[in-house]
Amino acid sequence: MQRVAIVDPTESTRESLRTLLLGVDFVWLDNECARYEYFPDVIRTALPDLVVVALDADKTRALQLIGQLAAEHPKLPILTISHDHQALLQSLQKGAKYFLTHPVGLQDMLAALRRALGEHGTADPAMPGPVARQTGTAAVTAVLGSRGGVGTTTLAVNLAATLAADPENAAALIDLDLALGDADIALEVTGFENISIADLAANIERLDMNFLRRAMAKHEPTGLSILRHPLEVAQVGVIHEQHVERIVNLLKLSYTHLVLDLSKGLLPTDLMALRMADHILLVAQLELSSLRNVVRLVHCLSGEEDLAEKVRVVINRQGADTVEEGISLKKAEEVIGKPIFWQVPNEPKAVIGARVSGHPLIKHAPKSRVQQSIHGLAAALFGKPAAGPDRGSKGWGLFGKR
Repeated sequence: MQRVAIVDPTESTRESLRTLLLGVDFVWLDNECARYEYFPDVIRTALPDLVVVALDADKTRALQLIGQLAAEHPKLPILTISHDHQALLQSLQKGAKYFLTHPVGLQDMLAALRRALGEHGTADPAMPGPVARQTGTAAVTAVLGSRGGVGTTTLAVNLAATLAADPENAAALIDLDLALGDADIALEVTGFENISIADLAANIERLDMNFLRRAMAKHEPTGLSILRHPLEVAQVGVIHEQHVERIVNLLKLSYTHLVLDLSKGLLPTDLMALRMADHILLVAQLELSSLRNVVRLVHCLSGEEDLAEKVRVVINRQGADTVEEGISLKKAEEVIGKPIFWQVPNEPKAVIGARVSGHPLIKHAPKSRVQQSIHGLAAALFGKPAAGPDRGSKGWGLFGKR
């Protein structure tokens, strides 16, 4: 049983919050407080596993409280609740890690509690169900390559563009291949203003939504936003994993889907991205070195709780001439010890043509087999029918060519 303390000066919303928490069987409402200024003393005698701070009664005092709690108890998870997205953004800047937007339902609260308690190592073993995603925050997908040249960036760019093309979504691509990323070359975009993730990292303490929007380039035909890698390789060293955590948390306020294109070095920034991801797409090809690295990476990620469970192996360029003789899908699954989640067919003419044109496949070759497969991948990940052309008898998916 996990202990939770809440502070909310508004009686009606405090009562609603109390009622929600009483309906959660893996937490105990340890303390509730009606005054922001008293709350530090309330929890100091018996530190809870999580605190919930409602912001709307007095945003200035609430934000001061969050800053104080973060300084005095740096490992204490802080969950904030507000109608105001700008206030939620400011709470993350002050040290909160999680947020919910009003009105808060039971499923939203369950998801937030599971994530906050689970990520801080205080989850009860009996805590039921998988970690769900909070309403109003982005689904985060990290794309990791088993080696260079397997098509990691191509898959990340086209998956993000496919998600963005759905009018119900707001999608962004973050290029975390900090030294040698090229996601911005694959798309003809506008609005960079020479701002990159390095500039956000350098100004992390005063980062606001306006600065963040200026950093996001836009691919107008699909609506995809892109945060690009540093302009100079020398800037890579200024970006740390805490910067990635803060930036991704802020972007969750404005987007429904975030796709993170990672480096091949498994740097601390990549590991932070993997921890924050809901899904990890591990991209491979049917050849020995790629599959060997899949095994190594899965083994490495198994050392950290829950990471290996998020991994979905995607075989890219299925059917290419470079596939080594004798390596079948069945053999690959035996080698890596995991099922193949998805296959993307080899169609170099469409892929190269899209890259040269500066447009994703969904605009350059929407009826191509490779784009149909990426539509299917998006549907498999996010549980809704894929838009776009009918995959028909030439679709590719969990069970290969149909």
